[in-house]
Amino acid sequence: MKGDRTRAKQEAGQSAARVVADGSVVGLGTGSTAAEAISQLGERVDSGLDIRGIPTSHQSRRLAREADIPLTTLADAVPDIAIDGADQAAGCDLVKGGGAAHAREKIVDAAADRLLVVVDPTKLADRLDHPVPVEVLPDARVPVETAIEGLGGEPTVRSAVQKDGPVVTDNGNLVLDCAFGPLDSPGALATDLDGIPGVVAHGLFVGLADELHIGSPDGVERRQC
Repeated sequence: MKGDRTRAKQEAGQSAARVVADGSVVGLGTGSTAAEAISQLGERVDSGLDIRGIPTSHQSRRLAREADIPLTTLADAVPDIAIDGADQAAGCDLVKGGGAAHAREKIVDAAADRLLVVVDPTKLADRLDHPVPVEVLPDARVPVETAIEGLGGEPTVRSAVQKDGPVVTDNGNLVLDCAFGPLDSPGALATDLDGIPGVVAHGLFVGLADELHIGSPDGVERRQC
């Protein structure tokens, strides 16, 4: 039910936010579950928590400002911890990029000493099979599509909603949603995608997560990676 899933997201986001210690620099992920964590961090800041946030998108920056969370950048600070969501999680391997913010998310998440991933149970899978978002330089779209097809993928340019034409990321690039089917070796595919000229970032987050917070209407399960 929709209400149960909303509650699950709230539980997961709030659980991860409670882990953040005073004095921390926090990577602020993008998406509906990460938004719950940002909201909870704002309440803790209002109660005296001293943190600085590094947003991963225009959306997370706006939410952080609304919550009065002081902000900084990777040029000035290293995140002690990052809190981010996922479109799918199999074990601790993730597919991200449903909000087209995965390039900045990956930079911040990888820079953090710890990455807490917040999800509801609908995001869990035995094997990753969600289409992999690939952010690509506009001029490189065609050769990147050809290369992805050579890896067995089926790329589709992501279309915008309430706007004619494709989605354009915060970085000014396009997104290809690439169907590969169930992945036996996400790490190998991640390496192959990293090697394609014109690819800015892909949505496979392999070996980055440190802990999953899986929300439900009744509470949170925490899994170590």
